[in-house]
Amino acid sequence: MSVLYYEPLVLEIAAEDDGKTVRTVLERRLGVSRKLMSRLKLTEHGLTLNGKRVFTNERVKAGDCLALRMEQEQSDDILPEPMPLDIVYEDRELLIINKLPGIIVHPTHGHYTGTLANGVVHHWLQQGEIVRFRPIHRLDEETSGLVAIAKNPYVHQQLSEQMQAGEVDKRYRAFVYQTLHPLSGTVNEPIDRSPDEPHRRMVLPDGYPSVTRYETEAVYGDGSASKIKLKLETGRTHQIRVHMKHMGCPLIGDKLYGYASEPGISGGSPVLEAAVERQALHAAVLGFTHPMTRKYMEFEAALPQDLQRLEKLLLAGQRQ
Repeated sequence: MSVLYYEPLVLEIAAEDDGKTVRTVLERRLGVSRKLMSRLKLTEHGLTLNGKRVFTNERVKAGDCLALRMEQEQSDDILPEPMPLDIVYEDRELLIINKLPGIIVHPTHGHYTGTLANGVVHHWLQQGEIVRFRPIHRLDEETSGLVAIAKNPYVHQQLSEQMQAGEVDKRYRAFVYQTLHPLSGTVNEPIDRSPDEPHRRMVLPDGYPSVTRYETEAVYGDGSASKIKLKLETGRTHQIRVHMKHMGCPLIGDKLYGYASEPGISGGSPVLEAAVERQALHAAVLGFTHPMTRKYMEFEAALPQDLQRLEKLLLAGQRQ
């Protein structure tokens, strides 16, 4: 069976790279990781110079044409499943999805179907694409909004590095109980697993550094609820939910960190909880530099219907 490749990434050697090794050019000009470099070296047509196979210790000349080819892969362990997808953007290297609440991003133990991955793999098969499911980041099951999915290893590596370096702009919208003081600011509190309940996170002095910036957009009624914008500087599990709980403003509908998670503690509203039936959190904006075009791209997803419904309730002051 013949090997299929993604579209090659082609680089013309510039004068300043004359005499350098292929490895140096790949690392400095394209940011290719050591792991991907090793895979390319073992691939028959992974690295070519002027159309001929080349090794990473060979030297290049100005004007040479260096091509990088990655073998096509597919997620054989993910069952294709037809599913409505809100596709915000797609090209040969990248897919941006506006995820609905209640959808898990990737199959896990006990959840092998009905995930975003099942629907995306089916979508690609319908288009005749052989692609492995590689999400750049994940959202909680009950969080809605934008998810980026890479369609080849190089794009996944590059966007993951942007994410780790804090160069990906991730902005959220949320509805919380109470009012934050001050109305805008930064929560810089370390987060780690709860020693008593490992599935929960909490602010702990020796936890991992976690930074969330926030800005209040609206305060409703007597200040018992607010709409806020949030920007993540780090990406800890449940970070926004934990930080807002720590600030005394848990997310409306949050069953793990909200009022509903603590029997005997008043403050929640049955009407508002019923309006969303999940944490009122939406990944609204996603911005990054496209690894292939090197152009900055930014996407925005409007509030889904359940959060629009919640906002109308808050504006009408219908709390019980």
